[in-house]
Amino acid sequence: MKVIETKNAPGAIGPYSQAYASNGLIFTSGQLPVDPATGEMPQTIEEQAAKSAENVGAILEAEGSGFEKVIKTVCYLSDIADFAAFNEVYAKYFVSKPARSCFAVKDLPKGALCEIEVIAEV
Repeated sequence: MKVIETKNAPGAIGPYSQAYASNGLIFTSGQLPVDPATGEMPQTIEEQAAKSAENVGAILEAEGSGFEKVIKTVCYLSDIADFAAFNEVYAKYFVSKPARSCFAVKDLPKGALCEIEVIAEV
C-alpha cells in the first residue's frame, strides 16, 4: 500500500490520508469542497460540487490517474434537494459515468454541502 498525498488537494482534517494506492487501484477519502490554497469553501452547491471534483482530480493526478479511470464514486449531499444541481456539475467531470452511490446525510464536516470519494485505476 502507498499513501497518496498532494498539496493540490486539501490536507486531511483528522487521522486519515487523502488516498491510498493498492494493487493498481486508488481509494480516496471523501473530498470536501475546500480550496487547498485558502482553506475556504465556495457558497453554492454548483461551486462546491466543482471544487470537490477538482480535489478528487488533483489526488488522481498525483498518482498518474484521472477521471476517465474512476470506477466507483460515493457522493454525499447535505440536502437531497441539491441532487439535480449536483448532477449537472458531476456529469462534467465524471464523463465515463462510473458506478455511483449518492445520498443525503444529516451533516458534513465544516458545513459543506457535498463530498465526493472515488475508487479509480492507477
